[in-house]
Amino acid sequence: MPTINPSGKDIFTVTTDFCGRPLTLEVNRVGFRTTASVLARYGDTVVLGTVMVGSKPVQLDYFPLSIDYEEKFYAAGKISGSKFIKREGRPSDDAILIGRLIDRPIRPLFPKGYRQEIQVVSSVLSMDPGFRPDVIAMIAASSALMIAGVPFDGPVAGLRVGRVNGEFKAFLSSEERTKSELDLVVAGIESGITMVEAGAEEVSEALVADALDWAFKAYQPAIALQKELVKKVAPVALEYTLVLPNQDIQTETDKWVDGKLGEALRKPYPERNELVSTLRWAFHAEMREKIGEDYDKCHDEYDEAFTSALHKDVRKGIIKDGLRPDGRKLDEVRPLSSEVGILPRTHGSSLFTRGVTQAMNIITLAPLSFSQIVDTMEVTEGERRYMHHYNAPGYTVGEVHRLGSPGRREIGHGYLAERALMAVLPAIEDFPYAIRSVTEIMSQNGSTSMAATCSSCLALMDAGVPLKAPVSGVAMGLMMDGDKPYVLTDIADAEDFAGDMDFKVTGTSKGITALQMDMKVHGLPVKVLREALEKAQSGRAFILNHMISTLAGPREKLSPYAPRIEKLKINPDKIGAVIGKGGEMIKKITAETGAQIDIADDGLVTIAAVDTVSIERALNWVKGLVEEPEIGVIYEGRVVSIKDFGAFVNILPGIDGMVHISEMADKRIEKVTDVVKEGDTVKVKIIGIDDRGRISLSIKSAK
Repeated sequence: MPTINPSGKDIFTVTTDFCGRPLTLEVNRVGFRTTASVLARYGDTVVLGTVMVGSKPVQLDYFPLSIDYEEKFYAAGKISGSKFIKREGRPSDDAILIGRLIDRPIRPLFPKGYRQEIQVVSSVLSMDPGFRPDVIAMIAASSALMIAGVPFDGPVAGLRVGRVNGEFKAFLSSEERTKSELDLVVAGIESGITMVEAGAEEVSEALVADALDWAFKAYQPAIALQKELVKKVAPVALEYTLVLPNQDIQTETDKWVDGKLGEALRKPYPERNELVSTLRWAFHAEMREKIGEDYDKCHDEYDEAFTSALHKDVRKGIIKDGLRPDGRKLDEVRPLSSEVGILPRTHGSSLFTRGVTQAMNIITLAPLSFSQIVDTMEVTEGERRYMHHYNAPGYTVGEVHRLGSPGRREIGHGYLAERALMAVLPAIEDFPYAIRSVTEIMSQNGSTSMAATCSSCLALMDAGVPLKAPVSGVAMGLMMDGDKPYVLTDIADAEDFAGDMDFKVTGTSKGITALQMDMKVHGLPVKVLREALEKAQSGRAFILNHMISTLAGPREKLSPYAPRIEKLKINPDKIGAVIGKGGEMIKKITAETGAQIDIADDGLVTIAAVDTVSIERALNWVKGLVEEPEIGVIYEGRVVSIKDFGAFVNILPGIDGMVHISEMADKRIEKVTDVVKEGDTVKVKIIGIDDRGRISLSIKSAK
């Protein structure tokens, strides 16, 4: 039967080839009461993108746009592995991060002053396990906005790109993503790139720029497809009113601040912030005196005009004079200082300060069983061994904020700093610890995520985590004057608010480990981004040199308060012997030694305790349970059975061997019991193992 369509609208479908597979957009099949909805299909992945435009009159002084990504476990044929929660609830961190990926290239494409409430939701209904569904969700969201009748200057498309066998490729399988040295998400419009996010294995700036260029060209078919959909649907534009500053108020404000900005405010932070605050209060006081009681009605407009004048002054100083709000040159980094080992009982700690921005980081080491279980639509059984958490309370910006759970910004900043260090962490086999890194921001004035990166690297080294190389991070800014870019190193808040792009780059002396770019203009060409990446390299190196001067590398010893962990690789077939029936054996070892034992499916056994005596006892116990008998090795065993021809001796848990009567003594004996009795402890040597695994022992050879 054909689908019943109560809306009476025709079902439209458009299709194009996208990176070797059909990409299909369909409207009017579902979501009849939405402002707009689109079903996007790629392979077996199906994503519903919906847009709802609020009907209430505009009452807010900001653009109330919300963009969310919903992962549905049924899309992957899964039921949540949680014992207590089976339905989807609070989005996972992965879902929040993908929601941010979709939001960041879309938000700047609405006109300034647009205030209508808009809700965009991308829901994954079916997931092809061969690739991640995030960029298809982005295309679904953009397509729905394109036919919603709102002033959205799209369309937007994107790709997740890796590098396999020296070639760039999109829609990588999980196996290919593991092998790829680059995991890059690029999004943008037809004329330029608007968002970049990446994790990498110390790759060069040139390679990243080449990947940006490849992705920009490769996502163009998805842009063209959305334009084709718009032509077919012919959406009706919704009426709206832009809430823009009163030009007369702006002119009056510009006149008032003339001569009071520029060089007069080019002071280091926080002195500049205090001068700006004083000037703002003086401005409002004079305007109130001039206008009278009616000033309360237009106070916000005057305040916005004052802020706009500040932003114009920042841009003017940079473009005309080559000087920044705090007097720095374009490539100058703010004053740096750092310390390590500042907290006595933690396993590792640091304090990193850059200008007014300050980040404290604390490292906690634990056995691998403390790794975080990842339970998402995409991951069936996964664990996060390294976790970075970022906190930034209201006091860090001099404001009163209610304390609560971390928001999207905190999760995003924490993930970027986490990703920055992933490439240099030691392998589990070399360092079998779960690692929790917590950054407590103490003060903010630009790029706390990069401060979190630097402080976490220092704290990891202070904790004795054997990083492959130290990592630093720097936040860069960009201002366009026509076609000429002005790149700023280590941007502060004033430059961020007034600029056209901010981007963060982290890496070692060899190359980039993480990257995040957000454009506030409607797309930038790859050649501008290439130049920005190259200029970021020197700023990153400057900060790295400072960090090395504080702590050159990981400490040789762990903190005395960190657990000691020994590892042992056993035959996976022997795991049952260590665990025992119903866990009886492993519980016994833990209870009697005080050590904690974790066993991975591949046979990696980790034994943790606060003292080496407990570890040694547990380690020897486990070795005894899994040891394989070898010819020539001497064991101390117990006689378990007496026969006329010899005695059976237990040499290892569950393993017995036989001592023939001829191997009991150097002389001839009449009876076995003349030498041993059942229950005796004797030293025996393995002298043979036949093809059926039967073990021959000798008492006389063990002497």
